[in-house]
Amino acid sequence: MAYIKLNRENLFYNLKQLSLKSGDKRKIAAVLKDNAYGHGILEMAQMVKEFGLTQAVVMNNQEAQKILNYFDNILILNDTPTANPKLSYAVSELSQLQNAPKDAKLELKVDTGMHRNGILMQELPQALEMIKKHGLNLFGVFTHYRSADELSSEFAWQKANFEKVKKTVRNYGFKTVRFHSHNSAALLRSSEFNEDIARVGIAMYGYNELPEVFGSIELKPVLSLWAKRASTRILKKGQRVGYGGDFTAPKDMTVSTYNAGYGHGLFRGSSQNPFVTAEGLPILGRVSMDFITLESTKDEVCIFNNAKEAAKHFGTISYEITTALKSEIERVVI
Repeated sequence: MAYIKLNRENLFYNLKQLSLKSGDKRKIAAVLKDNAYGHGILEMAQMVKEFGLTQAVVMNNQEAQKILNYFDNILILNDTPTANPKLSYAVSELSQLQNAPKDAKLELKVDTGMHRNGILMQELPQALEMIKKHGLNLFGVFTHYRSADELSSEFAWQKANFEKVKKTVRNYGFKTVRFHSHNSAALLRSSEFNEDIARVGIAMYGYNELPEVFGSIELKPVLSLWAKRASTRILKKGQRVGYGGDFTAPKDMTVSTYNAGYGHGLFRGSSQNPFVTAEGLPILGRVSMDFITLESTKDEVCIFNNAKEAAKHFGTISYEITTALKSEIERVVI
């Protein structure tokens, strides 16, 4: 079966670089949603706790319960709030404040310009009044940048909007809430960091998505995808491989099938423009659900060890490459 290697040394290297940017590793909140971007939520939670992180971010209660014992606080981005001292919940609509439990830790998300979700800036006074009226526990206030990884003025525009949000919240008497807006790109491009936490996802996993103009903080990919040999055969010149026979052997060659395919999350792509593995081996013919064919006799091969480079071939982004990997794949920490 295909399997994944997770490199602890590379992860710790990345977290050290990010801690230098934030000023304190305790200000790094590890974004572990969607099975830790495909890396494996339990494996990653164990390692980031070992490094010394105390904060995490997940999508829902189910993810949070898996890693509840690893962190001091886990921010849940999209689920029904419950009272738990280790959990805080994003609130993105005024209606969510109507029935929120008084003992639940709430983090108000404000739309400063991304226009995806969050309380509108003009709704903020109403939201704060509702929180006071219902005696709710406002633990944090945050926003999300839409263009932090792009060379534009939008990042500065949203930052300025969030400063207005902070001022409004403080003027309403909320003095102890935490504020956070920085994702990976925002943290990496900033010369100074003065918020309570930074929500770090893709950078922790080893990818700097910023244009080079912002500098080149080196990060190291944590994940690599491997496959084991299932069978080997001599392919005679002119014989064709796999579904549709899309690859025709130009000569006698020794080929093997390896147990990785789109059923594991490997992109199918086009057999006319084959993906080339990390070891320089082009996939021969079509990718099957559970197998690929390579000109190799190795017992195991590395399919990719850099999702950003793999993404270029498929015309996508590193996030999609790693999150596509199925949770059932074995993950081994090295």
